Amino acid sequence: MAAEKNDAVVTAGSNRNRFGTQWALPWPRVLLAIAVLSVASYIPSSSYTHQTSALPDSYALCTKQGESIYVVDAINSQVQCIVVKDGIITDNGPLARVKASWNTKYPGSQLQVRYLPPGAAVVPGISDSHAHILEYGATQQLPLEGSPTVQDAVARVRAYILSTPDILNDPTKVVLGGGWDHTVWPNESWPTAADLEADPIIRGRPIVLQSKDCHALWVSSKAIEKSLPFPEEVEGGVIVRDQAGNPTGVLLDNAQELLKQPELTDADLLRRFQVTVRDAHAYGLTAIHDAGLDPQSLAFFKSRAALGKLPIRIYGMTFFDETKPYWGDKVKPLIDAANGTLTARSVKIFADGALRTGGAALYEPYADNPGTNGFMRLDPEVLFDVIPKFLKDGWQVNVHAIGDRANAIVIDAFESSLEGADVYALRPRLEHAQIMTKKDMARLGDLGVIASVQPTHAVSDMWYAQDRLGPERVKMLYAFRTLIESGARITLGSDAPVESLNPLATFYAAVTRVSPDGISPHGPGGWFPEQRLTRIEALRGITIDPAHASFTEDVLGSLEIGKKADFTVFSQDIMSIPEDQILSTKVLATVIDGVPVYGRV
Repeated sequence: MAAEKNDAVVTAGSNRNRFGTQWALPWPRVLLAIAVLSVASYIPSSSYTHQTSALPDSYALCTKQGESIYVVDAINSQVQCIVVKDGIITDNGPLARVKASWNTKYPGSQLQVRYLPPGAAVVPGISDSHAHILEYGATQQLPLEGSPTVQDAVARVRAYILSTPDILNDPTKVVLGGGWDHTVWPNESWPTAADLEADPIIRGRPIVLQSKDCHALWVSSKAIEKSLPFPEEVEGGVIVRDQAGNPTGVLLDNAQELLKQPELTDADLLRRFQVTVRDAHAYGLTAIHDAGLDPQSLAFFKSRAALGKLPIRIYGMTFFDETKPYWGDKVKPLIDAANGTLTARSVKIFADGALRTGGAALYEPYADNPGTNGFMRLDPEVLFDVIPKFLKDGWQVNVHAIGDRANAIVIDAFESSLEGADVYALRPRLEHAQIMTKKDMARLGDLGVIASVQPTHAVSDMWYAQDRLGPERVKMLYAFRTLIESGARITLGSDAPVESLNPLATFYAAVTRVSPDGISPHGPGGWFPEQRLTRIEALRGITIDPAHASFTEDVLGSLEIGKKADFTVFSQDIMSIPEDQILSTKVLATVIDGVPVYGRV
């Protein structure tokens, strides 16, 4: 079976989307929500501080009153203290008991006790189940998210060039940025190369700007010029063209691969990595599942690991390129390198595109664009061929699927590949699982495939989702409660840089389903509030569930005795404070192996 093509005529228009249909949004609410989220996500560099006084190899961290240390064990225990020794949790419970136990085990050695500030709480080290580490660092160099118009985005590019001397003085240097979102621009029109060329500072420079959802590139005429000729069609992608058939400056999904760009240097990659690590630590993250390591990214992480322990735990999904020969039997999965800080034992496969850019593969046409039902990015037969091979050769298989049709095809492939297999040992994952029928949710639960979902997508997409999907199909979009009730195990992530890297934004979206300012299309009670998660479910979704999804639940994900002392200290107890205070909570410390990498204990 040949891979599907998107047969819709794609032209640029002043008031149309890429398929020629106008999409309307409640602009004041959307822009306000973006502005609030941007403020909530901002981390001033001055707040990035390390422990200023050395910690002993052994210490107890306790609350003075109450039990606001969340163990996240099987019974969701709360305790007064945890005891850390040589980077391991060696005890937990009431202060008097852990002191007595310490004195019995280590007579003559005094246990140093450190107390949390009033109101503070401790949770296991937080993991992001789905993010893009180096891509996040890249977008922070020239962030375009929150641009209310294409003109504002162009102005940001201009300001960046003017403020960066080496780029300003060398018009041949490629300008990279990301985060633009045409769905929040008036008329939702696609940007064009002409928009960039209209500015005299930008004109004639190679500009490459990634979209918010990472499924589109907005590029300048000079960038296009270096990549010509383009083919007439791209399987699993779209070259946006004008009425005369000329590229306008936007490349969707697989068409992005047509763009020729200079190789990034190690210095470029290190700069991006350091930005991401800085922000991740400040947000309380101790681990990130990187959802799609290309060969250069994986080589970079391996090189950093070879120099010693990485500053954050990375669980990597190796990018699958269907144009390359099968390699799962030739490359061995990398497990627990650099003292458990780097693992790359999974493969990431893209099935379809994204809802925001209209590439999600649906059963029925888009409600606001009946001319298309999206497209698959690869031939479905590829899934049936490579998934069982990777599983047999010891790889976890993680497949990106957004639309209901794409999810069904992927579940079909998993169903075929997992027959008679130990699914618990293999732990395949469905990345995003955004739109699914109830029948397919039930199949997912029966199979035991993990659903890796991103709650912040729900509060971003809720403003346009019904227009795009219609009033009935939209009920199955981000239906987290229905997924759980179908027997599926979920794990939570951000998809940063698509959404904020802040895990509190993930937690808040999961339990409220409202924007950061407390609104939704269905009112302050939340968008389809019946799909909300409980706080315990959300906490487990950013701690023990990601550990399970990365085969590390024996050493990470909870504050049980014998596990690594990775934990996050919050200024407020996110499990009990009013919902509207969650996003104002600060990270007091981020601790890995018992040592603060951010803040202090």
